[in-house]
Amino acid sequence: MIRAALILAATLFAALPAHAAVDIEQVESPGGIKAWLVHEDELPFTALEIRFRGGTSLDAEGKRGAINLMTGLIEEGAGDMDAQGFATALEALAADFDFSVGGDVLSVSAKFLNETRDESVALLKTALTEPRFDEDAIERVREQVLSGIRSDANDPDTLAWAAFDAYAFPNHPYATSGDGTAESVAALSRDDLIEAHRRILTRDHIYVSAVGDITAEELGVLLDNLLGDLPAEGAPYPDQTQMDFEAGVTVVPFDTPQSTAVFGHEGLERDDPDYFAAYVMNQILGGGSFTSRLFYELREKRGLTYGVYTYLSDWDYADVLNGQVKSANGTMAEAIELVRAEWQKLIDEGVTAEELEDAKTYLTGSYPLRFDGNGRIARILVGMQMIGLPPEYIETRNANIEAVTLEDIQRVAERVLQPDRLHFIVVGQPEGLETTN
Repeated sequence: MIRAALILAATLFAALPAHAAVDIEQVESPGGIKAWLVHEDELPFTALEIRFRGGTSLDAEGKRGAINLMTGLIEEGAGDMDAQGFATALEALAADFDFSVGGDVLSVSAKFLNETRDESVALLKTALTEPRFDEDAIERVREQVLSGIRSDANDPDTLAWAAFDAYAFPNHPYATSGDGTAESVAALSRDDLIEAHRRILTRDHIYVSAVGDITAEELGVLLDNLLGDLPAEGAPYPDQTQMDFEAGVTVVPFDTPQSTAVFGHEGLERDDPDYFAAYVMNQILGGGSFTSRLFYELREKRGLTYGVYTYLSDWDYADVLNGQVKSANGTMAEAIELVRAEWQKLIDEGVTAEELEDAKTYLTGSYPLRFDGNGRIARILVGMQMIGLPPEYIETRNANIEAVTLEDIQRVAERVLQPDRLHFIVVGQPEGLETTN
């Protein structure tokens, strides 16, 4: 879940349109809760996005998986309603609530009509502040989580990312899955879930955005009614983690005809002055899917894979440049050597003017626009808040992309790309490969 969420966020920020007409108003409720608002009165409903920073990284020691399990139980009964009663109440209001969690954030997405706004907010508040954690619901959701863990144990992709995280982030919450293990989830008690709720659903962890037919004054009242009774402070955030990589290969044996490799090393902070140049560089190297250098060399020229990708990921507690490639067991060694070669080639030779122009055109114009619904806009806005972007980023983002020069790409390639620290985690039975450190 953590990675999917991190990649989706990066995609959304990359997709902001060149002329997005988004008028963002910064709101502070009478009780001091801050939010961003885009007033849109064409349709009589509101999309509300709430994020609680910390995610599964705030699990208590020895209770891995508690916040994930707790999140799955938020709408499985609240107040005087059991799971069925809560679902019935939600349906009667024609509202929609979604609760999800990853390594950095617990997300609450809500949509409700103007005519049922007060009742919908009251129901959502009950879910957030008075979850029942009934034993039958706990066991039902626990089994769903355990089923997912069992399935992941037979998925090469999941195993590869898990092994990469364990290698990259030792002694940090990122090193282990926020879902927990079969043993840790089986041992969780109702008291552990109550504690998990207390650790993360607090006012000091909140970020909020709203898009729809609601005024700033109305939103301020809503925020205090909905969130004002949450505890003021939750668990402290974990420390930043530094990736201590060495170039090499780690092979995780797994019986499959196709190996999966996850690779990478340190990235750079989102507020780094070189970030936009690094972002464009990554687009050319491996972020552009069908148009990237890696895709051309591995897929088009040699047919070694159906896909190879790289990601520049800014996590809350680490910054990563990583990627993934799949290839047959007999060709994975060749695929890895080609990735290494392209890493070095970009440092040695830079990129061409045509590659740079194509990347800029793609990133500023032809990339699918994401401002196509209130809920999606709300998610983008709250994500911007969390990584410290100002409201005007929507208007300035493409100009920053256009300003990247060939010299910028060369400088950033030499700074960011680190062939001497590029490590590959390979899950499968790759021929001619063995663990090298």
